[in-house]
Parts: sequence; structure tokens; C-alpha cells
Amino acid sequence: MKSPAVLLTFALLLSPGSNAVNAQGMSSARQVRVDAKLSTDKIQAGGTASFALVVTISQGWHINSHHPSFDYLIGTVFDFQSHEGLIVSDIRYPKGAMQKLSFADKPLDVYEGTAVVYASLRISNKIALGPDTLRGKLRLQACNDQVCLAPSTIEIAIPAEVVSSTQPVVEVDHALFDAFNSGRYESTAGNNELAALFEQKGSFVAFLAIILIGLALNLTPCVYPMLSVTVSLFGAQSETNIARVFSKAVVYVLGIATMYSVLGVTAALGGGLFGSWLQNPWVLGLIAALLFGLALSSFGLYQIQIPYWLTSRLGGTTGTGFISIYLSGLVVGIFAAPCIGPPVIALLALVGAKGDPLFGFEAFFALSFGLGLPYLILGTFSGLLKKIPRSGAWLVWIEKIFGVILTGAALFYLALAVAPKYVSYVVPLVLLTGGLYLGFIDTSGKGKKMLQRIQWVFGAVCVVFGFVAGNNLREPGLSWETYSDQRVVDAKENGQPVMMDFYADWCIPCLELDRNTFTNEDVVNITKDIVRLKVDLTHFDSPEADALRKKFNVSGVPTIVFLNSKGEETPEARIVGFVSPQQFARNVKTVLTVQ
Repeated sequence: MKSPAVLLTFALLLSPGSNAVNAQGMSSARQVRVDAKLSTDKIQAGGTASFALVVTISQGWHINSHHPSFDYLIGTVFDFQSHEGLIVSDIRYPKGAMQKLSFADKPLDVYEGTAVVYASLRISNKIALGPDTLRGKLRLQACNDQVCLAPSTIEIAIPAEVVSSTQPVVEVDHALFDAFNSGRYESTAGNNELAALFEQKGSFVAFLAIILIGLALNLTPCVYPMLSVTVSLFGAQSETNIARVFSKAVVYVLGIATMYSVLGVTAALGGGLFGSWLQNPWVLGLIAALLFGLALSSFGLYQIQIPYWLTSRLGGTTGTGFISIYLSGLVVGIFAAPCIGPPVIALLALVGAKGDPLFGFEAFFALSFGLGLPYLILGTFSGLLKKIPRSGAWLVWIEKIFGVILTGAALFYLALAVAPKYVSYVVPLVLLTGGLYLGFIDTSGKGKKMLQRIQWVFGAVCVVFGFVAGNNLREPGLSWETYSDQRVVDAKENGQPVMMDFYADWCIPCLELDRNTFTNEDVVNITKDIVRLKVDLTHFDSPEADALRKKFNVSGVPTIVFLNSKGEETPEARIVGFVSPQQFARNVKTVLTVQ
């Protein structure tokens, strides 16, 4: 089996004396011709259209398919340039043919002869009328039976005439566009996996997948405060009827789902970063104060109770009527907003492409229902706590555990508000101090040997984990430079690839990248020759941040954008959200193979 390194070297350069065509100095662009065609003679404002890129490949040559067989080969990718008033809702690539070549042990997935890439357009009714040009880039790599040429990026320009919605348009090239929806083409819906799922598997499977994604969001750190708040809310009610408690839990989850459905659609229609409104220190400080107040209640300093005049209007005398439970679900969902930004970016793009607010609400309702599903069980279980004697020392100690968790959550949001760089110190601090307090200082287990032993073990475990977490903070990570346009220009002139980390202080997955991925030894080594730039989008609505977001088409944070040695982005390497060190290294290798 030939190694990828050997194959790549052989593929890019031919040894002297070879009978094959001399590939040195040749580019893939010289072996193809690209013709761009629109499905209509004009583009109608408020309507839809399609365009096709007809790629004619020289005889004896082929180009890699959209999904090449090996990582070292560059797939065919079309990247539509952002255009105000236009949205690409679907890109479809032809299915490749498996072909056995001399330089590879296994058949390769390739295009030969003529390959057509299709795309669908949605046009805003507010688009400027008159002559216009649609632009994009087609990246491909051409090979013959013995050699692969250097990849090329071909600039695509499609002249178009934009007319009003009342002016008729004429469909053209019927034979070409009749093949658009045939089974020979694979939909990527703009490289959006969720959109592709809707196209290929149908709405039922896609919505089920979205619910599962929402369920997985419960593993993110911002969601943890919701656990304590839920237990505090349902554990304080006097209701013991299981059916009624379950009904209230359903209403509570519906409140969470409603909050995120509204936030998601608002973010999609407004074009802002999801959760970015929480970058305001006052909002973060208010959340911290609320959590700290709940923590003091868990420590037994007082009991929180909504005034009677308000509870009587909310549907109950104890503040736990159906309406008040629903409103509580609306509020508690806010805690998770800073963490769930990256997972919903694909959903935001899908909602924007569909342009259907009802679909947007349904999609985000499915996501947030998955997020709230565990609280359906937790709320029901917490409501049964009333059946357990409240005077037990062990139960008092359990409540203090929730108090420590809520205090840690309050410190977390306070650190985000005033000193984001120190957020990572909150966890070891809470583990150490909480372990000492709950295990060795608290007197709940005094005179009760079993409980006291449990306290000692619990406290010791927390302290050990606190020391481990604190020690890990010392791990060295990547060194970064502050972004500047000039630094990007210098890197291009020096033939250096560039890695840009778009982040925000309020972005929790950004901190996870810094803490877990950027400290990995393999990641540090593989990026040593790459120019590493940090792009601060904390104040996302500032003119500078807005310009950078539009320039690099950044929808959310964290986003990692890679430029190759020629200063061109490698779209397939782009990273959105938290990824493991292994996945990050694979994406970097994609950039390093592009010369």
C-alpha cells in the first residue's frame, strides 16, 4: 500500500525521463473549460432561479469529484460569493465515476468528459434592479493516469439582468436544467449537512436529528445551571400528584422551547450572532446576581416566594401554577444561550435559505425541545421530593451541594462580565473550595457516621479534581497575533498559510478550543509554520467587527478560517464550533497540501 506522502509527491511532480506529459508549470485550470449559464434570460426580484457551471474536461484528463477518495486529493468545490439580496439555497454536484489509476492502489472517484454543477438561487424583492454580476470560485484538481496537477481556483462571473417581479422572464436551456433534479446529482444544500438531511431523508428524519442535536447540547457547560434551577423550582412546590407534576414539567419544557424558537428565528432574520446579546456585561452581571440569589436560598438563608398578588394572576398561590412554570421555562433557557451558538449556525443558515419563518420556528422548536427534554424527567422527579422527609440531614447537605453549584455558575457569569480571561479558573476554584466546605467544614453530618463518611469521600474527590483541573491550566498552547489586514498581506507575500480564529469573550466554545484543542501537542506542531491570527468579535456590532464578518462570511463564533499560501481560503478546511484536536489537525493538513 503506497503511503499518502509518497502518492502526493508522485502525483505533483514527475521524475525526469517519464513518458507522461510534463506537468511542471501546468495548472489544473488549463485542462478544463467552465461555462456558466442561468436558467432564465433575466432574474426576477422576489423569485427563484438556477444556474449551472458546465465543466468540460480535456480528453485523457479527469478532475476529482466533490468527495475525493483520498484526503490528499482536492475535491471539486464551488463557493458562491456573498451578494446582497441573493441566497444560494442548494448546490448539487454530479455523482463521480470510480476509475483505476496507476498511481493509486484503489479506484478514485472522479469526473471526466463533462461535469455540471448546479445551484439554486432565492432573490430578495428588495434587490437592486438592472445589470448585475454573480460571482464565485470553483476549486478543482485535474489528473491523468500518471500525475495530478496543482489545484486551481477558477473565478466565475455570471452576467445577469435583474428585473421587477411584474416583468416576465423566459426559461432557457431546458435540456440542461431538466437534469437538475435528477437522481444523478448529490445535494449539499450549500454544504449544510442539516439541509442535505432534509433533501435526502425527508422532514421526519431531519427533525428527529435536530431533536437529538438539542439533546446533545445538554453536555455543554452553560446548561449546567439549568439543572440546579429546575430542581430548586420543582422541589419547592407542594404538588405531589404525579400526573399534575408531569403536566407542569411539560409546560416548563415548552417554555424553554418557546424561548429558543423565538431567539433562533430572530437571529436568523436579523443576521446577528446567536447569543451575542449576552456579551453585554450588565446582562451577564444580572444573570450572575440571579444565580447567586438562588444559591443563598439553597444554603437556607431565606426562601424565595413570589408575591401573592402576582401568583394569583399567574395561576397558583405558591408561584408554581402553569403560567408561572411556563414563564420560568422562558427565563431559565437564557442560561444556555452562550454555549449553543455554534451548533445552531447550520440551522440558522438553513432557515435563512428557506426564507420561511414558520419553518424556522418549527426547526428551532425541535432543537430546543431536545434541549429541554431531560428537564421533563428532572422536573417530574424533583416534584416528587415532597414525598421525602424534608428534615433529614442528608437532604440539607444535598441542597447545599446545589448551592455550591449555583455559586459556581454565578462566578462563571460574573467572570464573563468583568474578566473573561479568568473564566477557566472558576471550575478548579469551585471544586477546591466547594470540596473543602461540603466535605470537611459543613456540619450536616455531625453525629451521623454514614453521612459524615460520604461527606469526607465527596469532599476529597472534589479537592483532587480541583487540583488536577488547576494544574492543567498551566499547559502551554498556541501563540497568537492580533489580526490586521497588513499581516495577511505579508503572509501572502511570504508564501505562508494563515489561520484566523474568530472568537468572542462571551463565547464558551471559544474558551473550550483555547483550553482543549489549542493546547494539544499535535496541533501546536502542525501549525508551527502557519501565521496564527486572533480576530476579536466580542463587540460584534462594531463597524470593524461587522466589516470582518462580512469579508470572511462569518455567521457565528468560534469560526476558524484558513488561507493557503496564495492567500486564498480553503473552504473545506473551515471550522465552526468546537472540534477535537484530531479533527482540527485533519483540517490543517488539508490547507498544507494546497500549494
